[in-house]
Amino acid sequence: MDSAINEKIRSHFAAMSIYKDPTSTNSLFVGRNLPAFVKDFILKRYIDESGQVDRGALTSFLDTVIPKNSIKDRLEQGEELTLLTRFIIYIDLVKGVRRFSIPDLGIKLNEGQIPEYVYSQHKGNLVDGEKWGIIKLSLMPGADGKKNHVEMVDYKPFKPYRSVDINYFKEARESFSINEWLDVLLSAMEYDAAGFESISQKLEFLTRLLIFVEPRLNVIELAPKGTGKSYVFGNISKYGWLVSGGKVTRAKLFFDKQKQQNGIIKNHDFVAFDEIQTIVFQEPSEIQAALKSYLESGKTTIDNNEFSSECGLILMGNIPLNEYHRPLSNKYFDSLPDNFKESALLDRFHCFIEGWHLPRIDKSMIFKGWTINVEYFSEILHSLRTQNQYSLLFDELVTFETKADMRDFNAVKRIATAYMKLFFPHWTQRQDVNLEEFDKYCLQPAIYKRGIIKEQCHNIDAEFKIKMPEIKLK
Repeated sequence: MDSAINEKIRSHFAAMSIYKDPTSTNSLFVGRNLPAFVKDFILKRYIDESGQVDRGALTSFLDTVIPKNSIKDRLEQGEELTLLTRFIIYIDLVKGVRRFSIPDLGIKLNEGQIPEYVYSQHKGNLVDGEKWGIIKLSLMPGADGKKNHVEMVDYKPFKPYRSVDINYFKEARESFSINEWLDVLLSAMEYDAAGFESISQKLEFLTRLLIFVEPRLNVIELAPKGTGKSYVFGNISKYGWLVSGGKVTRAKLFFDKQKQQNGIIKNHDFVAFDEIQTIVFQEPSEIQAALKSYLESGKTTIDNNEFSSECGLILMGNIPLNEYHRPLSNKYFDSLPDNFKESALLDRFHCFIEGWHLPRIDKSMIFKGWTINVEYFSEILHSLRTQNQYSLLFDELVTFETKADMRDFNAVKRIATAYMKLFFPHWTQRQDVNLEEFDKYCLQPAIYKRGIIKEQCHNIDAEFKIKMPEIKLK
């Protein structure tokens, strides 16, 4: 990254900036399985204004709150432990018990319990699903005085930024050109802009972030291995869920009627299905029916229970390429599992990312220097989801033919709105907008990426029209 951009970041995002030197600091985190937003939180505690890390103090902190070794022996000896960790909550309505597991530390679901007094203090937070937080654990006897359990005696949500000043962020963006801002966004994702061959390659890579900022945006990405898909969706935000292989059921995704608990789609900004070809979808017809309804309206009915969410979905898979690094076939959806090769289902996705245009990630592309810390960045992305002025702004800027297919128009609107949030958050009213930049970086890419979905649906079913409706600037 250009040194001038580094200095701008330090100037305009002073309290939210951090110096990254992966060759120096990554070794400190080996064996602890921490996502980027947690690493940056910890680094911020032990880094000075010059970017120097107090390695001894950081290591001591890690050993205390994120131990590498099993904690069960220490609990058994009567020790009360305070940990910064990932845990998974399950509410057993039948037995009236709130359970949790800590997979990384060997605590199973049947071993952990959340008492009523802790739950009542955090009713909006201690819901089903994966969480990050600072928890205090103690070994407690069971009601029968025989079987012990691990009790969560205290809890603090992992949320270093209780709130973010979105207006400050918008104002700071005004100090950067669009080309500078693309590099800032890449560095916040921990990638060096110098590793990308062109602006178009940067834009394709950053398209992955659209699902972070726009509710119910549904995306398909097909790419060769090694382009960083898993890292982006599994490390940048605690508000997303990455599904990597294994079995997936309708109950896991939407609603489990037996357990009377919501699935992973309910409480996340997005769910990413990585290596879609390796995921086994049980009861595929039921999942497909639920997905069709949900992708269309954000709602579906599961056994007379209406389910709704603002969660977006992204399907990520590999695609075979030729010697010119292009797909072997122009029928991209042939690379999807059989239960997804239905035009009526795929037409409900809005955006397609051509992952074969992206560079293969190597060590030289990992960012070193001053940038926005990931935890702050993830909170900003999360906050942008509820900023509705960009959708209204789109309506002021764009016109479309009256007979336009509403799926096409809504898809283009969602994609273009998401691009505005990401690239031009300082545009809040009509007079702020640079029409040339809006057309180049928001509208035309949106039309193109929806057009790919349309074309590929036509390849499956000739009844689907290839031609996109006319959508243009007023």
